[in-house]
Amino acid sequence: MNNRLPRPNKIDSDMWVDEAIWGHRLYDEQTPWLCFMEFLTVLQAEYIAGRAFLEVEPNKLAYLPQSRLYLRNILFNNPQLSLIANRYKYDDKEAWTQWYEVMSKGQAGIVNADFTYLEKRFPKFEDFVSVVQFLRETTIEGDNNKRWSSQFIFPYGPSCLYEDLNVKENKAPTNDRRFFGRTGELLYLMLTRSGEGSRILSSLQKSVLNPLNKFNRLVAALEPKGTVNASSLKPGGYLPYLNLPEYQTLAEDWLSLLESNIPNYDAIPHLVNITGLHMIMYSLNRAKSVLDDNSKLTFVLEIVSPKKTIIRELSSDSFTLHNNMSRRAIEAYIRQVTQTDAWNQVTDITEAISLLKKEYEWPKENEIDSANSPEDLINKFVAAAINRHKQHVDKFHGVWGKEIGLSSRRGSRRLRYAPQDMLLKSLVLCVVPKRMEYHDFLDKLYEKYGFIIGDKQALELTETGRADLEAFSENARRLEQRLASMGLLRRLSDACAYVENPFGTQEEINS
Repeated sequence: MNNRLPRPNKIDSDMWVDEAIWGHRLYDEQTPWLCFMEFLTVLQAEYIAGRAFLEVEPNKLAYLPQSRLYLRNILFNNPQLSLIANRYKYDDKEAWTQWYEVMSKGQAGIVNADFTYLEKRFPKFEDFVSVVQFLRETTIEGDNNKRWSSQFIFPYGPSCLYEDLNVKENKAPTNDRRFFGRTGELLYLMLTRSGEGSRILSSLQKSVLNPLNKFNRLVAALEPKGTVNASSLKPGGYLPYLNLPEYQTLAEDWLSLLESNIPNYDAIPHLVNITGLHMIMYSLNRAKSVLDDNSKLTFVLEIVSPKKTIIRELSSDSFTLHNNMSRRAIEAYIRQVTQTDAWNQVTDITEAISLLKKEYEWPKENEIDSANSPEDLINKFVAAAINRHKQHVDKFHGVWGKEIGLSSRRGSRRLRYAPQDMLLKSLVLCVVPKRMEYHDFLDKLYEKYGFIIGDKQALELTETGRADLEAFSENARRLEQRLASMGLLRRLSDACAYVENPFGTQEEINS
């Protein structure tokens, strides 16, 4: 419990357990895409302040995000736009007049709103409507029922970046942590602590931080010049460790994508996928650390077959083991205190409460109930912590695995690791410089991510008798066929197949 960075002086939490293990915070309701958008919002704010990817003092991040309420009202709080456009199709002046009247009554969050600047930029009302409709179609996770102030468009540039807000009529907008739950802040801190911030920044300046690209200028045309930012300075998240190997491997994959020949915007979905994978690995490795489990983190991946195989069972077991790991870590982390000298000196319930408050910020006054002994108090604490954990962090592995295409229930009642094509392509783009022999590719996936696919990676499993080598060999053959159908693998002979990265920039290996 002594290897973590100091917790914040001000704690917005009823106990310090999840946060101590994983940081503040991993949040299941914040999808990988929204994590990426929150990360970009933090980065842009720090970039403007001249300190992008710089951390002078650990966990003292404080940033000023953009609100962009004009843009958001126009894009997402504007239901009568199409109706007005159709009704006044041949009368631009009347169309603008009617729309101004509707927006003056329907907009929210802007004091003394004035949308008349738009008419100077879009003399034809239909041009304005076309731009709005185009940008609406780029909404992140478009098929959602989130409120209008929690909708986000594709990050073409800095004008597309803003914070999640709760905007109510006749009330000042308030910051909301439901969909920007601080996981993006943790991502920002991880990449900052990786030591590769300057290289990552250099690449992002060409795309999402570039105000001059044509798509960003289109978005900027919907905002008035010199818009007053309604946001206030936001304290950043808490990341418990200053240095971890996970930070470097995350940054390595980011750079593989950002410094390849893949078009800037096309790289973004792959950045989202690979970030989701690394965050899952981070969450599981932190749990393993608390459990004193020093074995390599591994995932048995089933390459989906028409028929049920033993690989499917092993993959389901692998998923279930990981899904239960965080709850086990919670209990282990709390019970660590019982092995300390301080606990051995506890003589009554009052002293036990005092020690738990010091270590875990628990219990609060209204949570102290009829514990009969220090041991009974510990049991009640474990139960309370697990109940709290089940609300969000416990769901993180399952929700994010599904979101990035790592886990699936397809053809089975049980969830298991069964990667989809988009994730497989992301892995190829990150792992293969230009060309790589297929079996070396499988070895690299095992080395870097712990993915067990072929017979060589499954030796420990086959030695226990749970599966034979042929089952995993067939699993590897199915992956080879999948990659070939995606145009990512070329077989030169019966004994020679290569995985190819179509956007690779480095010298070919094994050539």
